[in-house]
Amino acid sequence: MAIEDQENTIREIKPKNRRIMGAGGPEEEENRWPPWLKPLLKEQFFVHCKFHGESHKSECNMYCLDCTNGPLCSLCLAHHKDHRTIQIRRSSYHDVIRVNEIQKYLDIAGIQTYVINSAKVVFLNERPQPRPGKGVTNTCKVCYRSLVDDSFRFCSLGCKIAGTSRGFEKGRENLLMETEDSSSSIGIGKNITNLQSFSPSTPPLTGNCRIVKRRKGIPHRSPMG
Repeated sequence: MAIEDQENTIREIKPKNRRIMGAGGPEEEENRWPPWLKPLLKEQFFVHCKFHGESHKSECNMYCLDCTNGPLCSLCLAHHKDHRTIQIRRSSYHDVIRVNEIQKYLDIAGIQTYVINSAKVVFLNERPQPRPGKGVTNTCKVCYRSLVDDSFRFCSLGCKIAGTSRGFEKGRENLLMETEDSSSSIGIGKNITNLQSFSPSTPPLTGNCRIVKRRKGIPHRSPMG
């Protein structure tokens, strides 16, 4: 009986060890972030509330982290008294959230912070910048927007999600390999072109070839006037 109990104990421990020592799949990737974060980044704020559209306070700039059922206006908060709610603000037509609100529920390390109206904020989504400013040495790892401090790696919450995913890192490695391969091919093509440019345009003369000199014509004097 003692041997049977020991075998059953071992069988029960093995699956648990597999979960702890797993290589990390899609489930681990999803569990890295709270379930409300990705729905939050997809929402469209500062629209009129469909339930309180007639009120002057119907602008939807609130979000419930517990319900995740869309943007809310100030009048909707009456139904979310005991829930975690945050306020979304605007800066240059982009959604931002104050650092002192979001850092209670999410790790924002590595994300560029800005000071707007005397308060630190972070942007929700990326703001691509085609050409970084002169002298800029640090840019967002995802959208390449200029960052003011080398201690930051991302310009927004959305960029951090994308930039820390396994798929993003793998995609960058593949792109780097493709770039190196194409550069090598271009280099070989250039060398071939250079060799061709130094080759003679006509084949050299061989020993069997006969050089024929053209005779000069008979000189004629100009008529005497």
